Amino acid sequence: MNKQAKLRWGILGAARVNERLLPAIVEASNSELIAIASRRPGAAAETLAKYAPGLTGVHAYDDLDALLTNPDIQAVYLPMANAEHAEWALRAIAHHKHVLVEKPMALTVSDIDAIETAARRYKVTVMEGFMYRFHPQHARVMEILRSGLIGEIRSVRASYSFMMRPARMYRLAAHTEHGGGAMWDIGCYAIHSLRMFFEQRPLAVTAMAKYVESGADISTCGVLDFGDGKFAQFDFSFERARRCEYEIIGTQGGLKCHVVWQLPGDEPVISWWTEDGQHEEERLPTANHFKLEIEHFSDCVLNGKEPQLSLDDARDNCRIIVAALKSAAEERVIQI
Repeated sequence: MNKQAKLRWGILGAARVNERLLPAIVEASNSELIAIASRRPGAAAETLAKYAPGLTGVHAYDDLDALLTNPDIQAVYLPMANAEHAEWALRAIAHHKHVLVEKPMALTVSDIDAIETAARRYKVTVMEGFMYRFHPQHARVMEILRSGLIGEIRSVRASYSFMMRPARMYRLAAHTEHGGGAMWDIGCYAIHSLRMFFEQRPLAVTAMAKYVESGADISTCGVLDFGDGKFAQFDFSFERARRCEYEIIGTQGGLKCHVVWQLPGDEPVISWWTEDGQHEEERLPTANHFKLEIEHFSDCVLNGKEPQLSLDDARDNCRIIVAALKSAAEERVIQI
C-alpha cells in the first residue's frame, strides 16, 4: 500500500461544476488541492475564492500549461468544454498526470481509444466523471435487484431535465457533432444509468430530437433495444421542469430512484412494489457523491486499484450516444 496519505490535485478549468467538485477535493480525506487554472484572466483565482473561501496555499494560474508542468500535481480534474476533453486529457497524460475527465470523456470512440493507449504508455489512471454512481443509493438499488424481489428486469426508464436558464445557454451554442446540446450534457447520464441494469450491450437504438438553430438538441427521447423484449427508454430536455430519476420494471414488481442528482444534504428515497401487494419507501442516509468520487479515484491512484468506471464503460457509453444522435438526425433505427 502506498504510504502517501493524499493525492495532489490540479483543476484544469474554471467551469461551473467546480461549485461541487472543488470543495469535494478539499474535503476528501485522501486528496489535496494544489492548483486551479483557467485561460480567462482572473477566473481561476475567482473560482477558488468563491468555492473554497479561506483556503490558502493553492496556486491560481491563468495558463493551463503552467498547471500541467507543475511537478507537485499528480492528478488533474478536467471540467472543460465537451469538445476539449479528449485533447486536454491527452495533454495531461503526456505530462504523467492521472486524469478524472468530467463526462463525457470524449465525443468519439476513437478518442477514447487514444486516451487508453496514452494512459497505458504513461502508466496513469483515467476515469470518466459520472459522480452519481458513487452515491450509496445505487448500491442499495442493485442489492434489491439481486435479491430477486422484482423478478427479471424487462424495462427501464430514465428521465433527466431542467429548464435552461439564460446564463447556461452556452450549452446550446454548438452543434451536437461538436459536443453541444442536451445529449452530451444530461443525456449521457440517462444512457449511463440505463446501462447499469442490463448485463448485455444494446442491439439497436431509436431516437427523436428537437433541435435549436445551432444544431444542438434541446430535447431528445428514445429507446434502447437489449433484445428478447428488454427495452430501456430515455428522455431528457432543457425545456422541462427538473427531473432526474430512473424506474425499473421486472416480472414481479418495480423500483424507482426518485432523485439521481443528490445534493449533499438531500435524503435519498427509493421506492419499490411487488405484484403480491408489497410496497416500501426507503429513506437512506445523505451522502456527497462528488466527495465519494474523488476519494475513490484518489484511492485507486494511491493504492494501484482499478477504477469502478472503466475505459470500456466510457467507450460503450460513447458508442451508444453517437448511435442515438445518428438515429435522431437520420430518423431511423441504428444498429449498435
